Amino acid sequence: GSIHSFGQEAEKAISVSREIVAKELNSSPREVIFTGSATEANNTVIKGIIERTQIEKPRIIISAVEHESVSETAESLTSNGAEVITVPVSSDGMVEPARVKEILNDRTVLVSIIYASNIIGSIQPIKEIAGVINKFRKESQNIYPAFHVDGVQAFPFMKLDVQELGVDALTISGQKIYGPKGTGALYIKEDWRSRVGPLIIGGMHESGFRAGTVNTPAVVGIAKAVEYVSERRSKEEKRIGKLRDEFWESIKKKVPEAEVNGPLTNRLPNNLNIYFPGRNAQELLIALDQKGLAVSTGSACSVRAAKPSSAVLALGLGEERAGQSIRITLGYPTSEEEIKKAAEIIVNTVK
Repeated sequence: GSIHSFGQEAEKAISVSREIVAKELNSSPREVIFTGSATEANNTVIKGIIERTQIEKPRIIISAVEHESVSETAESLTSNGAEVITVPVSSDGMVEPARVKEILNDRTVLVSIIYASNIIGSIQPIKEIAGVINKFRKESQNIYPAFHVDGVQAFPFMKLDVQELGVDALTISGQKIYGPKGTGALYIKEDWRSRVGPLIIGGMHESGFRAGTVNTPAVVGIAKAVEYVSERRSKEEKRIGKLRDEFWESIKKKVPEAEVNGPLTNRLPNNLNIYFPGRNAQELLIALDQKGLAVSTGSACSVRAAKPSSAVLALGLGEERAGQSIRITLGYPTSEEEIKKAAEIIVNTVK
């Protein structure tokens, strides 16, 4: 942050990193803000918009399958007079744009929809939802509501072009794209910059959106990860999707009573959420871990609560099924050999 040569060198590294992320999102560098996590980025846009609005009892619309950093942040604002409306999802975890349209009103200041569920992998029709919101704004001649998208899980497998999608804010995470932990980036459309207040106050870092000395190595790291993913995304999407399908077929063949939660199509290629009837998910998780296989029952942000996944519950499948379901995810390093070994471990453990 200093104007001497050492400070300028660090500033240049940050500026180049901002340009890399902006180019990938098809935005201007000025519209990219670096944060300490995707959770912080989500909090920034949700709390920041509510803080700056002059609308009384502002309405926030979210989906029933949001990450906790969106759902819990929105819910926390009800104590300050905000109203939170949760859009239900279909039995395969999809948000219907028509349902969003039904609950938009002149008090709606923000719609926040996760692009792809971190738990059940369902991919939402973001472009169509953006069309509904933009049409509402045009007809009501109002800038509100803003449309924010949590793109954390989608980014490794989908090109997130903010212009094409028609979104006003979008979040990505460094650790989900093989970058450093504790890094995130938030796109905020130029039109909205003055309508979003900062979460952290005390300096003009990140154009006043995030006070505090910028973590230069982390910022360079997330930019490098963005380059890494953008170069490999298309190839890995196809390869991992094929592995995932083979993996599921191997399990289903030996454990025919097992079922997938969420859609079998229109799903992230690396995600499986499997229901094993009669098997407690927590006990299964521990047993698999002891055999060297890492799975989960929900997001790492909520797993210690040991509660059934809210995303699986949102499908209307009941607490018993949610409590007997585990999430398995693949990644760029996952090999065919690992898939075969993992399927064998799961089948033997379940039996």
